Amino acid sequence: MNTITAPTLTPGQRLARYGYVPLMILGIGGAALALARTPAAPLWLLLLVLAGVGLSFAVERIIPYTGDWNTSHDDAGRDTIHGIVNEGGLLLTVLVVPIAAALSPLESLWPNAWPLLAQVLLAVLVTDVGITLVHFASHKIGVLWRFHAVHHSVRRFYGFNGLMKHPLHGGVELLAGTAPLLILGMPAVVAEVLAVLIAVQLLLQHSNADYRVGPLRYALALNEGHRFHHLKWAGIGDVNFGLFTLIWDHLLGTFSFDPQRRFTSDDLGMAAKPNYPDAYLAQLAEPFRPSGACKFSDTPDIPTRETEPR
Repeated sequence: MNTITAPTLTPGQRLARYGYVPLMILGIGGAALALARTPAAPLWLLLLVLAGVGLSFAVERIIPYTGDWNTSHDDAGRDTIHGIVNEGGLLLTVLVVPIAAALSPLESLWPNAWPLLAQVLLAVLVTDVGITLVHFASHKIGVLWRFHAVHHSVRRFYGFNGLMKHPLHGGVELLAGTAPLLILGMPAVVAEVLAVLIAVQLLLQHSNADYRVGPLRYALALNEGHRFHHLKWAGIGDVNFGLFTLIWDHLLGTFSFDPQRRFTSDDLGMAAKPNYPDAYLAQLAEPFRPSGACKFSDTPDIPTRETEPR
């Protein structure tokens, strides 16, 4: 199934195309802000994440970038396990926030007097810096790449891909993004909203929905730009590392975008590792095996690295 072009859009498809991102960011994100200080906040925030996953799957079927990516490539069960483990781990980290804040000698530096929205935006910007830089380093440093390669083994691009990663690499990214916040004494209420926003962002960033955000695609790390990051050729896919924004990619010189580029499953994965393990437990073990080191062979038309990043 090809992309739904503008002349064939129904009113519902047009609404989905232009309303999906605002609904996810402002709707689910706004609801997280509103519910964060209620007695049952953890339960509500979990339900919001589940609502985001459901909305992601629904919109991918209303306006698919390609219909092929809406069907399982014998990966649905594995991706579901990845999603449960990684999203569960993200939400559970919220439990350590009060302990970290209590132990931090710099707890008083957190701007508690700011409105909650301003505190969350600060947390988003700091997290964006840390996770983006670890992501960038994961394409340059061999030991990090071994674990990050799990995420790049995907052969279709859809919302759940954002949660499809080795839990150890996900933990390193999360630590880099939140450690400064924990040292400064980030309150649990901010961490809870941040966890929802990260989940929403990962769903949007890897979405198979053919949505539109106009010029914001050059500033926000959404699916139009992130598809370039998943190109399977080493070096070519070393672009668009940002989690929430593309600010750091512009500064690092790693931003890439071509509005005429189309993607298929043949463009995704790792050209050097076409037989990367598919099963969940095998993917967890692969970084610890000798075969987990990717060796990139030369190709005549695409510049590549000859060996795994060092």
